Amino acid sequence: MSPRLLASIGLIVVAVAVIPNNPPTLAEQPKAGAFDKFVDDYYAALFEWDPNQATYAGIHDYDGKLADMTAYKFNKRMHALNLLALDLLDLRAGKLTPDEAIDAEILTHAIRAESLELNTVRDWKRNPVLYLGKPAEGIDMLMKRTFAPPEVRLKSIIGRLKDTPPILGNMRANIENPPKEFTDLGIIVAKGSVGFFKTDLAEWAKTAAGKDAKLFAEFEAANKPVIEGFENAAKWLETELLPKSKGKYAIGAEAFAKKLQYEEMLDIPLDKLLAIGEANLKRDQEAFIATAKKINPKKTPAEVLAILTEDHPKPDDLVAATRGTIERTRKFLLDKKIVTVPSEVRPTIAETPPFMRTGGFASMDTPGAYETKATEAFYYVTPPEKEWDVKRKVEHMRMFNRTTLEILTIHEAYPGHYLQFLYAKQYPTKVRKLYTCGSNVEGWAHYTEQMMVEEGYGDNDPKVRLAQLSDALLRDCRFVVGIKLHTEGWTVEQGKKFFVEEGYIEPEGGFQESRRGTYNPTYLYYTLGKLQIYKLRADYKKAKGAEFNLQKFHDDFVRQGGLPIKMIRKIMLPGDNGPTL
Repeated sequence: MSPRLLASIGLIVVAVAVIPNNPPTLAEQPKAGAFDKFVDDYYAALFEWDPNQATYAGIHDYDGKLADMTAYKFNKRMHALNLLALDLLDLRAGKLTPDEAIDAEILTHAIRAESLELNTVRDWKRNPVLYLGKPAEGIDMLMKRTFAPPEVRLKSIIGRLKDTPPILGNMRANIENPPKEFTDLGIIVAKGSVGFFKTDLAEWAKTAAGKDAKLFAEFEAANKPVIEGFENAAKWLETELLPKSKGKYAIGAEAFAKKLQYEEMLDIPLDKLLAIGEANLKRDQEAFIATAKKINPKKTPAEVLAILTEDHPKPDDLVAATRGTIERTRKFLLDKKIVTVPSEVRPTIAETPPFMRTGGFASMDTPGAYETKATEAFYYVTPPEKEWDVKRKVEHMRMFNRTTLEILTIHEAYPGHYLQFLYAKQYPTKVRKLYTCGSNVEGWAHYTEQMMVEEGYGDNDPKVRLAQLSDALLRDCRFVVGIKLHTEGWTVEQGKKFFVEEGYIEPEGGFQESRRGTYNPTYLYYTLGKLQIYKLRADYKKAKGAEFNLQKFHDDFVRQGGLPIKMIRKIMLPGDNGPTL
């Protein structure tokens, strides 16, 4: 029996033990099933609001729709969130089971986080990518996930194509004075989307329609205005919106702190949080310097890293080189009993679709916990763009050097994101199957990079350790730069300089990373989550004493779902009220 289950039983026993002689009146108790109904209503409203989220979750009732992104609907969603918050407040005032109490707290924070985004951060008024990415994102899932026959999915795609021109119109109507950085990214996404709809989707649709000429003609009629719409959107972004893009990307200290509180359940003053990040950066820098000396004491750490990054695949060989890392990392997990791997199925490795190339180098795209048929997971790696000059292409590919690729696969696949996905169907409640937070999923993936090296991955080769520390420095720099971009007035150029000088990042990578911080303010959750997991592990080990087992700790952690670490502590360390950092 797992500690989570033992903890739940313990909490139930306590709850029963404190029931008074005169039980509460019926008026004080939620009706049986009231919380389950609230959860169902909450997610039904969420999926109606954003059908892409339903498709991703594996719920296909909304596959023929895209979000209605008019200003009216955004305001209506804000009002709906207020009503949901009041209903949930009433439920939390009554009697809930231990699992319900945890889920209720999670949903409270989820509602607050979304309200903050819509009311205060207001990216729907300032980030065109929010609109530009929605159609291809929703259609790509229908193309590549084989949950229904191709012709059935094509019919849903036609529905989403018909909803696309209005979304592009909503973008023009809603966006006001965006930051230049957001418009620049919007241009990249718009141009990438043209190729996706014109070539990738059209070729897939022709095969999907087969001999049904009428169905394919219906597709072409729906797809043509979409292609024209994105071509026009790219021109509008470049010629009209970009010259007017004078807005600020910084969300400010108050909103930044609230995002962390609502999304990560972290309540630490920003000055203290920044000090934690800077201290961890210093520790990793010292370890990096010491490791570089082991490799070549005659060269500077930056020179040692430069030699390491010279060994990288060619752009055309990137997918094949990544594929070769999968079996090595997976075998290590099994041989060393790091964590239980519950499936023999491997992820599919592919190039990142053009419409998804907004600055990242790699990602894992997994189906949701409710997907029963289309269970393929996609491990994406991003090649350099063909129009880049040679220098920029080389800088980009150096980030995929062969040693770092091993660490990248640990993060994205084994035992990082892909392993968490393999456990998703075991998550105990609907909320935990559908909810994730960055400090858990990204924190876990980042934690596994260091943990695997500590457990001997790479046969204690200092080059592997240096690659792991290089990635750690990247995340440490995100920690610092994110706070400074949004609360201390830093520019993207200052952020880039910090990544290059403090994290030994290539200039191209430093720019991409700093620009990402403009639209992903709290991307400190990588290092934040890693530090929280290490503390949880230390406290768990102390509580278990001689019974501590690393594999069991990892198994119990990944079985809980993507909850904030504060809630994982409640489950794995019942009765513990210690800080997460």
